[in-house]
Amino acid sequence: MSAALVAVDARRATLRALRSLDDDLARVRRIRVVAAGKAAIGMALAAMETLGDRFVAGIVTAKVAGGLDARWQSFPSSHPLPSAASEAAGRAALALAGDVTDPQELLLVCLSGGASAMLAVPAPGLTLEHKMAATQTMLLAGLDISAMNLVRRHLSAVKGGQLAARAFQTITLAISDVSVPADDDPTVIGSGPTVGDATTFAEAITVIARAHLEAVMPPDVMAHLHGGAAGRVEGPVRPGDSRLRRSAYWVVASRHDAMRAAAETARRIGYEVRVRDAAIGGEARAAAGAILGDARNLVRPACLVFSGETTVQVRGSGRGGRNQELATAALEPLAAQAPAALASIGTDGVDGPTDAAGA
Repeated sequence: MSAALVAVDARRATLRALRSLDDDLARVRRIRVVAAGKAAIGMALAAMETLGDRFVAGIVTAKVAGGLDARWQSFPSSHPLPSAASEAAGRAALALAGDVTDPQELLLVCLSGGASAMLAVPAPGLTLEHKMAATQTMLLAGLDISAMNLVRRHLSAVKGGQLAARAFQTITLAISDVSVPADDDPTVIGSGPTVGDATTFAEAITVIARAHLEAVMPPDVMAHLHGGAAGRVEGPVRPGDSRLRRSAYWVVASRHDAMRAAAETARRIGYEVRVRDAAIGGEARAAAGAILGDARNLVRPACLVFSGETTVQVRGSGRGGRNQELATAALEPLAAQAPAALASIGTDGVDGPTDAAGA
């Protein structure tokens, strides 16, 4: 597990990416940085270390924001629900992007898991409370991240390409926590603040309807979405929009990097290794059985490596997250295969509303 975490370490991954872009960045004299998400501090430190005096100003928003120099505005925002700090960070990021006005300037955007909540500006006519209520409703219903972020893009003034549309040119470096509907989809990572969005208001309404959430969504949220579907409300920037033609995007670390490092380490110390490339999804409590089913025919000592993004449909008022739920659900089938051990961890260091990384 340590090898897996090192492989997706935010600072190291960002340093590698920026050094590989050195020739491109050499042509730029002033670089402004937006770092958002649970890995934002590590990515921000890498930017400072690499960019030197060309870095002139930055916005960082993370669950704990600090330890940076005076060029940064820090916003200790929240996850999974946005907060007043999230909105302040989003508005500051839009203002920073607006300062990037010519070829000598660049907006560098560093995204990681949680950026959707930590960089939040409500669309005109909506409030932060509307966004918080909509997000909470979708979380409790167990919607996957792709469906949630589709809706959130259509309730936002910063997501869906709207951040990059403010700047003359942008480069985005992303640490991906996304596996649905496809691995590392840039429209889903942080709800895609620097990429065009091909989805529609009508699709956002369909997501809500399929989950039977129309009656519990804030009425102003539904009115906004229906207004957008009718063409009365502007939404995300569409792919191919001229405002995005100077916007480049790279994924610098993902679940595959973590799995590869874990597998290499396990083989080196003598395990028979099987890596499940397909992402684990669906309800966390149901995923445990599928994972352990894959382990039955392995020659021991064996190591099964898997990753993905499960969901939890919340019932009651307990604490925890998908990893703790999966591990708890695995106890009985795991006992049947004893001696055996299972660890399910979040690479971002937290699991749900707790200070644990899993179980």
